[in-house]
Amino acid sequence: MGFCQPRLAVSYGTQALHYVGMLGLDIMCILAFFSFMQHRKYYPCVVVCWFIHLEEPDPDTGMWIIHPGLDADNQPDMSIIHLNTIYRTAHLIPVYGTQPILPEIQPHHSYDIFQAFYINKFTDHHAFEITL
Repeated sequence: MGFCQPRLAVSYGTQALHYVGMLGLDIMCILAFFSFMQHRKYYPCVVVCWFIHLEEPDPDTGMWIIHPGLDADNQPDMSIIHLNTIYRTAHLIPVYGTQPILPEIQPHHSYDIFQAFYINKFTDHHAFEITL
């Protein structure tokens, strides 16, 4: 299984509320939604793989660069989080290398083929505002 399978969303999450802009946001690939009840309380949850972002935007593009987060065993860093911590969807652009992309590579292979991505803050004005 790859890091983030086809047709799954990449989203911003709010974990560090005392920071503004990207320093207060986490980027995650949503793998599955589920819910459960415990003591008559409903818990909507999400299984995610985390991305790690650098401390500041790329100086050439002004966009933040992220890469897949890995745990101590070099496996994708995964968690189960509450649905309410998801803020909105994110649009990623691969950080292309110098080699041509093979014709058999399809768009849904992107999360497994590329090692880093730009967070596209130019997608819309909301994305531009939150990725300061």
